[in-house]
Order: sequence, then C-alpha cells, then structure tokens
Amino acid sequence: MIRYGFTIRTRMGQRVDNVSIIAGSQRDAERRLRQMYVQCEIVECRERSIPRRFEPTGFANTMIDLMGISPPTIQHHG
Repeated sequence: MIRYGFTIRTRMGQRVDNVSIIAGSQRDAERRLRQMYVQCEIVECRERSIPRRFEPTGFANTMIDLMGISPPTIQHHG
C-alpha cells in the first residue's frame, strides 16, 4: 500500500494541507479524496511507500521462536 499526501483547494477556495489517504493506487486515493472533498482542486500529490508490518521470513522466525518456548509449569503448594 502507498500513503498519498494531498494538498487541495476546496470548492470554497480554502487550502487544506496534508490530507493523507492510504490506497493501492493514486487513482483510488483521488477517488476517495473526492468523496470527502467534493469538487476540490488537487494542488499537490505526494506518495510514500508504507513498510510491511511482517516480513515473511521474520514472521516464520517469530513462530519458530514461539513454538520453542516451553509451557508454564503449575506448582501446587500443599
């Protein structure tokens, strides 16, 4: 996914900076933007990739680490 940052001018002429939308493409981001700000003018569009939260190898290593942890021991006091 990509984070798109827009600077727009509303239909009333007010400038709005830093409208941030996460979408799969710029076209999708602009469609969603125009649903929120009807008849706006896009002054600027910036895009930035969002890093994935789990890398496939990192996730597999984490699962292996979790499986290696022994279950808790229950002690009875009596």
